Amino acid sequence: MIAPAAAVTTVPRSVRLGYGVGSFCTATVGAVPGLLLLYYMTNFLAVPAWLAGVVVTAPKVWDLVVNPLVGRWSDRTRSRLGPRRPWMLAGALTLPVAFFLVFAGPSLRGVPAALYVGACFMAAATAYALFEVPYKAMPGEMTHDYHERTSLLQWRMIFIGAGTAISGVLAPAIAGSQGAQGTLASYRMMGLTIAVILLLAMLGAFFGTARAPMTGAPEPDRGGWREQFAAIKGNSAFLWITVLACTQMLAVSMMLAAAPYFAAYTLGDPRSTQTLFAALVGPMLLTMPLWVRLARRFDKRGAMILAALMFGGGTAAAMATPLFGALYAHVAILLVGVGIAGVQLLLFSMLADVVAADAAETGKRRAGVLTGLWTAIESGVSSFGALIFGIILSIGGFVESEPSRPVRQPESAVTAVLVGQTTVPAVIIFISVLITLKYRLRPPAAPAPAASG
Repeated sequence: MIAPAAAVTTVPRSVRLGYGVGSFCTATVGAVPGLLLLYYMTNFLAVPAWLAGVVVTAPKVWDLVVNPLVGRWSDRTRSRLGPRRPWMLAGALTLPVAFFLVFAGPSLRGVPAALYVGACFMAAATAYALFEVPYKAMPGEMTHDYHERTSLLQWRMIFIGAGTAISGVLAPAIAGSQGAQGTLASYRMMGLTIAVILLLAMLGAFFGTARAPMTGAPEPDRGGWREQFAAIKGNSAFLWITVLACTQMLAVSMMLAAAPYFAAYTLGDPRSTQTLFAALVGPMLLTMPLWVRLARRFDKRGAMILAALMFGGGTAAAMATPLFGALYAHVAILLVGVGIAGVQLLLFSMLADVVAADAAETGKRRAGVLTGLWTAIESGVSSFGALIFGIILSIGGFVESEPSRPVRQPESAVTAVLVGQTTVPAVIIFISVLITLKYRLRPPAAPAPAASG
C-alpha cells in the first residue's frame, strides 16, 4: 500500500500542459518507426523481412544498458535546473538529428541498407533515452496524491493521442505523397518533418516543466548497482507493472508494424493506414476524462482490466475483416483505440504510484533507476513485436520488393498479415488481463477520525 502523505500537492495547470507536450516525442518515436520502418526497409530498401525485423529490434537491446544508466545519472544530478531537466535538454538537441538520418541514408540496398538504418536507429534510441527516462520519472515526484497522478497523466495521454494522430496520419501521408507507396524522397521529407516536430515538443517540455514541484525523496540512492537491483528485485509491485507493460506493449508494437501491411494486403489500399490510425488514436483524445473517472470508481486495477478487455476484444473482432470489409475494420480498430487509451493512461499512472511508494518506503530518490529499468525492459520486449511479425511474414512466404519491381504476394503471405495484425496480438492482450490480477498496489486508506473525549 502507498503510504499516506501529509499534504497533497496539486500540480499547476501550466506545468501539466508543459509536461504533457513532451509526449509528442513519446508518441512520435513510438509510432513512426513502429508503423513505417519495417515497411520502408522491406518495400524500399529490399531488406529481407526477417533481417528488417532484427534491425528494428536490435537497438532496443541497447536500451537495457543505456536506460538504467541515464536514470541513475538523473537521480544523482545536482543542478539549478533540477535532476531531470538537463538530461531532457540533451535528448532534445540530439534525437531530431538521429531520427532524420534513419530515413535519409545513401542509396543502399539489402544488407548494407540494413546496417546503415540499424546504426542510425541505435543512435536515435540513445538520444531518446536521454529525454524519455527522466521525463517519465517526473510524475512520481510531482505529487503525493494517488488520484492526482492519474489526473496529471491524462494530459500526457491527451498529448500522446494528438502526437500519435499527427505522426500516424501525417507521416504516412508525407511518405506516400508521391504515389500510393511513396518514394525514397518522400520518406526523407517525412523524416525531416517529424524531426522538426520532435525538436519543438521536447524543448516545449523542457521549458514547460521549469516550475514543476518536487515532492520525492530529496537524497539520491548512493548504493551500487548490486544493492539497487537487489532492492528492485524485492519490489513486487514494480515487477508486476513491468511484466504487464511488456505484455501489452508487445501486442501494440506488433499491430503497429502490421498496420501498413494490413492496409495494403487485407484492405487493398495502402492509404487506409491513415484512417485506421485516426480510428485508433481518436479515442485517446476524447476518453481520458472517462478513464480517470473509471479509475476512481473501480480503482486502477479494475479499470485496467476493463481497458484490456476492450483492447483485446476489438483486436479479436478485426479477424473477421476479410468477411465484412473496410468499414467493419475501422469500427473494430475504434474499439481497440478506446481500450488502448485506458491501458496507456493506467500503465503510466501505476508506474508513478510505484515510484512514489518506493520513495516513501526507502527515503531515497531512485525514480530514474526504476523508470529507466522499466522503460528499457518494456521497450526491449515490445520491440520484439516487429521481429515476431517479420518472422510471421517470412513463414507466410512474404516476398520483399522495391517500388520499381512490385510483386504479387502469395495468398499465404496475405493470411500471415491478418494473423500478425489480429490473432497473435489478441492472445497476448488477453494474457495481460491475467497478469493484471497479480497487481496489488492500492490507494492509501483514509485516516481514521480522531477519538472524541
